[in-house]
Amino acid sequence: MSEPEFDFEGAFDENYLYFYAELLDRRTDSDIELIWRHLELEPGMEVLDLACGHGRIANRLAARGCRVTGLDSSEYFLHLARQDARDRGLEREGAVEYVHGDMRHLPWTDRFDRIVNWFTAFNYFDDKGIQRVLVQAAAALKPGGLLGLEMNSFASLLRRFVPTSVIRRGEDLMIDEHQLDVLTGRMLVERTIIRDGRTRRVPFFTRLLTYTELRSWLLAAGFTQTSGSGADQGPLTVDSRRMIVIARR
Repeated sequence: MSEPEFDFEGAFDENYLYFYAELLDRRTDSDIELIWRHLELEPGMEVLDLACGHGRIANRLAARGCRVTGLDSSEYFLHLARQDARDRGLEREGAVEYVHGDMRHLPWTDRFDRIVNWFTAFNYFDDKGIQRVLVQAAAALKPGGLLGLEMNSFASLLRRFVPTSVIRRGEDLMIDEHQLDVLTGRMLVERTIIRDGRTRRVPFFTRLLTYTELRSWLLAAGFTQTSGSGADQGPLTVDSRRMIVIARR
């Protein structure tokens, strides 16, 4: 069976932030509080923000006193993250460092106290790729370190499934047409960007994971304990729109 199309560059370019900026801004403060509590963070801890994007989480954790490394595969996002860090005075203080790379191939061993991977940020690979990310994350953590993952909750997403979603910004549109592939557990997305009178097609997919499936992969990757909850720190139920998973090496 052939792999579906995936325009990675198109899915994570300037258009991503153009259409998602308002949503991300609204949730950033609550995300930081959730991450701080769930991962039991303290000033001085070494933290890796895996798929850090434009630094919205990494720079705020650094401002709270953590020593943060952000890794992303997008040079465009990293440029924005570094600029924001400079504006906040964080690079001058050495509180945050940004690295261009692939989360399936991490260059660190036994370095970090905590690893953060937030907002459905690692579900864009095939199963072997996702499992490799988990193995790499376990290796990069110190013994006893924690990994925090946050993503769509599969059960809730199925209950709320819509074939098409639209985000509008002024006269510009981002239209996503969804198709669930039950054999692979993937949500196949045909995205159409209509901006400034121009149209661009961007196919991609996300792997939808249940807690049970992810727990098995985490334990196989070298983690010793896992827990799951909804985004409000309540129990994970079919009504939980987002799923938070904490794994201890």
